[in-house]
Amino acid sequence: MSVFCARVTLHHQKKSGATRLLWSLLGACFFSAVLGYRPVIIVHGLFDSSGDFVNLQRFINQSHPGTNVSVIDLFDRSASLQPLWKQVEGFKEAIYPIMQNAADGVHLICYSQGGLVCRGILSTLSDHNVHSFISLSSPQAGQYGDTDYLKYLFPSFVKSNLFHFCYTSVGQRISICNFWNDPHHRDMYINSSDYLALLNNERSNPNATQWKNNFLRMKKLVLVGGPDDGVITPWESSQFGFYDENETVVEMKNQEVYLRDTFGLKTLQARGDVVLCAMAGVQHVYWHSNQTVFTTCMEKWLT
Repeated sequence: MSVFCARVTLHHQKKSGATRLLWSLLGACFFSAVLGYRPVIIVHGLFDSSGDFVNLQRFINQSHPGTNVSVIDLFDRSASLQPLWKQVEGFKEAIYPIMQNAADGVHLICYSQGGLVCRGILSTLSDHNVHSFISLSSPQAGQYGDTDYLKYLFPSFVKSNLFHFCYTSVGQRISICNFWNDPHHRDMYINSSDYLALLNNERSNPNATQWKNNFLRMKKLVLVGGPDDGVITPWESSQFGFYDENETVVEMKNQEVYLRDTFGLKTLQARGDVVLCAMAGVQHVYWHSNQTVFTTCMEKWLT
């Protein structure tokens, strides 16, 4: 039983006239204890903050009463532009104690850029206990598109020219450049990307075997995205699909990182532990506040 539940119980013992509110709180604690809901950790994306996820928290607590939901309040707003490895270390420090206090494991819901941060955590933390990793509209295979975010950050660049900046040591100090994947400059991406190319084991990495083993500790990988996203480009990147040199989308199972099983994706799929959930009609900023998305793509994986 959680500390919160214990305090509610103590309060009930001291007060003979328990209110309906008290009983509802005790009921939530009972369901949490009996049904064994694992703690849920939420990691936000680019330009977001923890306050943007009140609807998702509400969906979880309505569906699974008593669930301990932690929205990590780090790298908010403009701070989300900091290098992803720095963010991995910060989020890892905040998340690890929650994992240690969850004997039966935790769930991760990681939105947009946050999904890549969570991949870094899963790959580098050898004793994580993540049960379900829900990647919510995250550019897992990279980003290549002239979106509003790109025009705001780099008003003098279009997608075809951004490699000139992103594939430099200065560019790699900005988060979006850490996963910028120009299909027309693959060699530069592989040699210059300090984050995504390493996570994918597309570039020689002495930690590749250990990172793959760490990644495979999760029980379920849930990949959520859709064709009307408007930001993740191509949208199939949210499910590990990406452009070839002709900007034709190649699905996950035909990607080289999958075929070679460079970081464990094919192994997860062979285990039956990769779930694809595609939904039309959802714009990027609404994935975490759309109840249909929650009930269709997330709810069943949070038990």
